[in-house]
Amino acid sequence: MDDKRAVKLLNLVLALYPGVPPTLNAKTPFQILVAVLLSAQTTDVAVNAVTPRLFAAYPDAAALAMATPAVIEPYIDRLGLYHNKAKYLVALSQALVTRYDGQVPESTKALVALPGVGPKTATVVRTDAFNIPGVAVDTHVSRIIRGFGIAPPNATPQAIQRRLEGLMPPATWINLHRALIRLGREWLTARNPKLPPGPAWAAFAADYKPVARKSKEGPTHA
Repeated sequence: MDDKRAVKLLNLVLALYPGVPPTLNAKTPFQILVAVLLSAQTTDVAVNAVTPRLFAAYPDAAALAMATPAVIEPYIDRLGLYHNKAKYLVALSQALVTRYDGQVPESTKALVALPGVGPKTATVVRTDAFNIPGVAVDTHVSRIIRGFGIAPPNATPQAIQRRLEGLMPPATWINLHRALIRLGREWLTARNPKLPPGPAWAAFAADYKPVARKSKEGPTHA
């Protein structure tokens, strides 16, 4: 798909979902980081069900850094990969205390150096915690963008992020990735995808060719 047509499609997505709030319930940058990490291969609904109790017991990095994975596991054992997630939560909290006085850093370089944090997770933390423009690419975004041919079928999440950020102005980036996730959940699902109604969307019907689900990063924002 050429740039002009891709921009038209992405603007349709923004028009369909003009103001999408974060779906993870978290207030501080630390809570946002924890919630995003927990969302790997798990629904946001499931994460939101366990985080209130976890945050009440461990409200910041200093508190969580003093825990052990075995102590954390009962708080999150309803989630997928909870053994590994418990280890990551303790390790990243200890890293935050040691390197950043318990505060979550804003830079991508610093974030991805933390245990369990990859590029997608870092982008979500930057957008949700610090309002720094960025397009986070999870499995929904990847599926849609590759399906429409805006990026090649073998494009990595990082390549898709660069492509989308190159097409659209920074002011749209945060809502764009949230809107694409909503589109992937409500319309262009992995099984039985369909376009939203209306002639503007129908004009893109022939462009969409479903591709196999693919993710390059462990923690995904599903």
